Amino acid sequence: MQGVGKAKEAGTKAWGRPFWTMLQGLSLTLPLGGCLLTGGKPEPALDIPPFYTYGPHKPVAAEAAVPPLDWWRAFHSRELTEVIEAAREGNLDIAAAVARIVQADANARIAGAALLPVVDFNANAQHSQQSKTTGSTNVINVSRSGASVAIIQNDLKTTLNASYEIDFWGKNRSLVRAAEETAVASRYDREVVALTTVVATANAYFQVLAAQDRLQVARNNVASAMRVLNLIQQRLQAGTASALDTAQQESLVNTQRATIPPLEQTLRLNRVTLAVLIGRSPENVKIRGGSLRRITYPRVTPGLPSELLAQRPDIREAEANLAAANANVANARAQFLPSIRLTGEGGYESAVLKLLLRPESVIYTAAASLTQPIFHGGQLLGNLDLQKGKQDELLQVYRKAVISGFGDVENALDDIRKTAEREKLLVEAVTSSRQAFDISEQRLREGTVDLVTVLQTQQTLYAAEDALAQARLAHVLAIVSLYQALGGGWLPKPVVTADAR
Repeated sequence: MQGVGKAKEAGTKAWGRPFWTMLQGLSLTLPLGGCLLTGGKPEPALDIPPFYTYGPHKPVAAEAAVPPLDWWRAFHSRELTEVIEAAREGNLDIAAAVARIVQADANARIAGAALLPVVDFNANAQHSQQSKTTGSTNVINVSRSGASVAIIQNDLKTTLNASYEIDFWGKNRSLVRAAEETAVASRYDREVVALTTVVATANAYFQVLAAQDRLQVARNNVASAMRVLNLIQQRLQAGTASALDTAQQESLVNTQRATIPPLEQTLRLNRVTLAVLIGRSPENVKIRGGSLRRITYPRVTPGLPSELLAQRPDIREAEANLAAANANVANARAQFLPSIRLTGEGGYESAVLKLLLRPESVIYTAAASLTQPIFHGGQLLGNLDLQKGKQDELLQVYRKAVISGFGDVENALDDIRKTAEREKLLVEAVTSSRQAFDISEQRLREGTVDLVTVLQTQQTLYAAEDALAQARLAHVLAIVSLYQALGGGWLPKPVVTADAR
């Protein structure tokens, strides 16, 4: 028995020596694999300006009024805050983006499974009987009476199988990094959707306020035109005005009335838009509205252009997608190198159930395999070129996102400046036009002014008041655009204390 044990031990060592020799030989190829996998990440080559053309040029001033996380509260509108909060909770696009995050996290876990061994438990019970009339004579048993007896066999087997691919070249780790970066990108995608939803909600709400302001202007203008029409009709009865004067004023009244239905339609459409953004049916959403004159214009500074790279979620999403593409390129390179897999199986096998778990029923198998790609018809090289092409595409997308971000901030800053200037001038124009109309209406009552002058002052006032309402809307929308261009609200910068130093 000792001789048999020593023979088994020697056989095991004889089998194990080439196994470990192969692993040692493979470990010597690690430096070569590192050389093959060497490939630098592409440089974005971005030209980041030191400051914005229409923004503050001093960093201290630029940090004075960066947008807070809840930037919509700076407009000091309670209903606007309520509507935006409802949209953030109930918007269906945001809910879909959250579902995409769950999918991306699941894909990352699936990719990470390749770094761990696969273990399966198998149990098999087999009962078989061979034919009595087929097979070789030495297989069929013959009874004492000379009749052939069928062979009945039982096979009971329980095993535990394990397999593991040694990730020498980082092929599987690259897939995991790509999946993790994609999951990160999905989170920034959710932020992009959320910011777009909040901006769309704010814009629709301000459109409601502007429509209400313009409706009020139109109705006031109709009332003013009706007063003038009554005065002209009185002068017509007194013989100091003509039917032509009356017809001209009636035309002006009807023209002003015709502006009301489109404004009412605009008001209704934007209320429906708000309901959709909130994720409710329009019948269940009530928007009171008000006036843009009650909206506070917040002061916003853009900060430094370099800070935009860390604040805009679309830029961060493009950056994460580029990182995932870099990992996919590394995986494509690693596929040219050998794949090393270890497998093992151990368990029990017996023809009799009561002997299944006995030591003499133990079985085991251990194996190591190496696969070196040699010729795949250009598949591996094509996959590498494909991943490099995607990498270059996402690099350009990232560069465009950064440049577009700078452009959006510049445009928003210029729009705020121009719309504020236009609103100021229109306020002065409305004041002058209102004064001219009041004087002309008073002189019309006195009969010391001709009707042409009255008509001109009316039309000038009506146009100026409507233009002012639209200018207020353009101004507030420009401010919202700046918030969007800056990536929404910014986290406060950490306070550096003396202990931290």
